[in-house]
Amino acid sequence: MSRVFNFSAGPSMLPESVLNRAAAEMLDYNGSGQSVMEMSHRSKVYEEIIFGAQRLLREVMGIPSNYKILFVQGGASLQFAAIPLNILTGSGKADYVVTGQFATKAYQEAQKYGDIKLVATSKAQTFSVIPTLDPAAFTPDADYFYICHNNTIFGTRWPNLPQTGDVPLVADISSSFLSEPMDVSKFGILFGGAQKNVAPAGLTVVIVREDLIGKARKDIPTVMDYKQIADNDSMYNTPPCWSIYICKLVLEWIQQLGGLTVLKQQNDHKAKLLYDFIDASAMFTNPVAPACRSIMNVTFVAGSDALNDLFVKEAAAAGFVNIKGHRSVGGMRASIYNAMPVEGVEALVEFMRAFESRNS
Repeated sequence: MSRVFNFSAGPSMLPESVLNRAAAEMLDYNGSGQSVMEMSHRSKVYEEIIFGAQRLLREVMGIPSNYKILFVQGGASLQFAAIPLNILTGSGKADYVVTGQFATKAYQEAQKYGDIKLVATSKAQTFSVIPTLDPAAFTPDADYFYICHNNTIFGTRWPNLPQTGDVPLVADISSSFLSEPMDVSKFGILFGGAQKNVAPAGLTVVIVREDLIGKARKDIPTVMDYKQIADNDSMYNTPPCWSIYICKLVLEWIQQLGGLTVLKQQNDHKAKLLYDFIDASAMFTNPVAPACRSIMNVTFVAGSDALNDLFVKEAAAAGFVNIKGHRSVGGMRASIYNAMPVEGVEALVEFMRAFESRNS
């Protein structure tokens, strides 16, 4: 059976070369006579994997030396609570911008732990735009300022980062992780689930500036305390060993491609192919303000629920799978993460063109 073009929002495609290498090493990793899924996380052979993955991530992203890289579990959603529990301990205040479902969940979770201000939201615009911010509305003594950098469900992305001054900027980058260069020094904390561009589900990466570590509430669960995780090299308890191993292979693949600058060029090209066709189409439309469009998650509709349903059905039959939009918004969504080849987007555009011709 030939492989399909998988447009899933996550878990998503992984590079075929990574999958092939993992398959080849499944029963015997690097001459150890065992699979990575079997070996002790305390063994020397596994330490080479986890520390190698951390070193590669630091190199690929240009992470400064005063930031810690934490490999944790619980998904990005666990960080909705872990962040306030770790750093909402000064003024007890934080600012949130709500631009989609996951930012909403993070905002609601944080309200359990302190004085949380909703600085802006695009809910009234069905999250089709990143709201314009008024710096005068920012809380000057906030412990942090929170955003979701790329909104997977609604297909939006922050075109410019908010300028928060001395207040640490915290960003959920789950669906933009490793898709483009990022100046890590502009953030206090970056975090994201790995299942988009980084690795299989099960791993969450937290990149945290060292001065924000060691401020946790006394009643924080130990497994959520950034200091405990950092002091134990992300092995306070058993880490998601296999996902970290795949993360290392993906980072090696990125380096072989030429790094994040090259990936950004490829991702821009793929997104432009799809958006240009949608914008010129008489049938398909994209609801997102052009300046705020995601290059990872392209949402679109065909004009009616009946046509949307027909498109999803025929697309799946043609080998374009997981293209149905999120259940909360309907329509379609093509997630074109790093591992999606240009050929996959070109083929999708041709299918869309043929579908429009057949049904116009």
